[in-house]
Amino acid sequence: MIHTDLVEAAAPPIRYARSGSDDVAWTERGTGAPVLLGGWWMSHLERDAEYPPLRHFLDALENRRRVIRMDAPGSGLSRSRRETPAALGPHTDALLAVVDAAGAEQVTLLAGSSGCPIAVAFAARHPDRVRRLILCGSYLHGDAIASPADREALVDLVRRSWGVSSRVMAEIFYPDATPEEQRAFLRHQRATGSAAAAAAALAAVYSFDARADAASVSAPTLVLHRRGDRAIPLALGAETADAIPHARLEVLDGSAHHPWHGDSGAVVRHALSFDGDHVGRDLEDAPPTASAASPLSEREREVLLLVARGMTDAQIADRLFLSIHTVHRHVANARAKLGAPSRAAAAAWIVARGE
Repeated sequence: MIHTDLVEAAAPPIRYARSGSDDVAWTERGTGAPVLLGGWWMSHLERDAEYPPLRHFLDALENRRRVIRMDAPGSGLSRSRRETPAALGPHTDALLAVVDAAGAEQVTLLAGSSGCPIAVAFAARHPDRVRRLILCGSYLHGDAIASPADREALVDLVRRSWGVSSRVMAEIFYPDATPEEQRAFLRHQRATGSAAAAAAALAAVYSFDARADAASVSAPTLVLHRRGDRAIPLALGAETADAIPHARLEVLDGSAHHPWHGDSGAVVRHALSFDGDHVGRDLEDAPPTASAASPLSEREREVLLLVARGMTDAQIADRLFLSIHTVHRHVANARAKLGAPSRAAAAAWIVARGE
């Protein structure tokens, strides 16, 4: 009984903020400048805090920041009469309700995965409430993640077999995990909600589209992305950074999608440094490059650098004494190697490496 009482006393209370017809669950812990960690696919305030990798990640942030967490409408402890909304509006409204309830004039908005398009939209629509924007494993529009057939198939698999689909997604989200880490992640993922809730939330992930909002973001923005991310390819993070004015892309080593898996300490150091903390300040001036060798050939890199300068295929062909067809083939090969959805995304990747 004594142990239980101590645990309950240490746990921060779950509060609720009214947003439309939703009661949005939120909590906070730590001291310092407020950082809002928005919800993501299948978040759960209580169970997330019990999952060791995420608890370790939160502890590192809470040592230096007042960390505000929330569950999105339709997920976790939030009280909703609907599934996870597929439109961004209800999610940005929920974020605003939590910021208001927490009494924060401005927050640093830290988002990961599917929380990123929501955060981009919020920063664009409520610029006076966002001090800085930090995006981890980001994308702007869900239709870039996979083909329509693949998206439909995975949502259907989640709905029909949460056990099988959670194993598939664990291999994508956390490919380098040990067997023990995989099992822990699977237990945590399945405990956050039902198969129906997970399928609805995944469908919403694919429907989000913040492309129209990105150009209106005025907050200083840091885009962190791991080079080997299989869930959201690096090219989509580069596209996000390219679309947000003056955003800074930093490519990190590793393959884990969620920021609390893999080298979570590197994510915390970069995030706190960008947010003005003296910890890791020497990282602030580092160019957004990664140590791993480029997957591109020398000619492909040369062509992409010219694309980044705004040159057309015809202009590049004239500059390099190549045929237009050959230039087009180099761009296509580079996009395929990077998984880039567009010329601009591939060019942003090469610029971000400082090559």
